[in-house]
Amino acid sequence: MSIQHALLTSLLERPSTGYGLASRFDRSIGYFWQATHQQIYRELGRMARAGWVEAQTEKNRNGGGRPSKVYHVLPAGREELARWVAEPGGEADENRIFMVKVRAEAVVRSGVLGRELRRLVDEHSQRLAVYRRIEQRDFSAPDMSSAQQLQHAVLRCGIMAEETWLDWANQVAPLLEEPPGHEPD
Repeated sequence: MSIQHALLTSLLERPSTGYGLASRFDRSIGYFWQATHQQIYRELGRMARAGWVEAQTEKNRNGGGRPSKVYHVLPAGREELARWVAEPGGEADENRIFMVKVRAEAVVRSGVLGRELRRLVDEHSQRLAVYRRIEQRDFSAPDMSSAQQLQHAVLRCGIMAEETWLDWANQVAPLLEEPPGHEPD
């Protein structure tokens, strides 16, 4: 995933100055994707050159100081974000990337992310089934050694992570199936 897609998402949620965007990023999307303030400013410049965003100079809201550059997403930026949301996954850090895509879907409402969620549900379900088979095969004895108990603990962590992800996906699926343009109540 490009940091640019995370920034486009954040800017579509609310146009911002570079500083304001970096601060908001740290408190929201930054939980899924980290970026330094320098990276954010560098990417904003690239995005402006690509025609995805533009900076409009606005007076300081407090009445003093220098005017600020407030970044807004242009139609080409919105189109790029919608293209990226619709792009199938397959990257190593897919869960983290999918979280940003869900956030982006909230602002671009492409209506295509439900397919990706179904694909991921299949993958997570298959992985969970494998973990459970391993657990049954290797860790069903009542008198496991300390080493076996630790190995089982690692496997249990994987099982719990898959179960939690699948529970979350079941809650999100109906929201992704809503037709584009439909605003939830």
